[in-house]
Amino acid sequence: MITTDRLEQRKFLAKAWQRYQSNNKLEPLEHQLAKIIERHPEYQDIIKNLEDEYYPEQGKTNPFLHINLHLSLQDQLSLDQPKGIQKIYNDILKKIKNAHQVEHIMMEQIAEMIFISQKYNKPMDLQNYLESLKKLAKS
Repeated sequence: MITTDRLEQRKFLAKAWQRYQSNNKLEPLEHQLAKIIERHPEYQDIIKNLEDEYYPEQGKTNPFLHINLHLSLQDQLSLDQPKGIQKIYNDILKKIKNAHQVEHIMMEQIAEMIFISQKYNKPMDLQNYLESLKKLAKS
């Protein structure tokens, strides 16, 4: 589902989880989302609250954003786009040996790239994003 409507995105995600819990047949994207949610028991009940707001300054993690960052990273990895991200992921995974933790580490860099892009109203800097990830792989 591709939409910029926040409520529609949240509905799709919540419905995918509901369908998964009911053992309904899922579309590939629904299945991918459900598997991400499955790894996050802390979000499984709260994603039903489609209208809730989440503010980092209040110490609240936005479960919808978090799940979508997982989805974005998984898509990047499956396509190796930006080029080289799959190798970086594998390099970090060799050190950390926990795929979910590696995703979280890499997702922080995606979130930072998005934040800078929005703050300065400029395109996302994929080159800087990759360089940040490469530094993590080497550290």
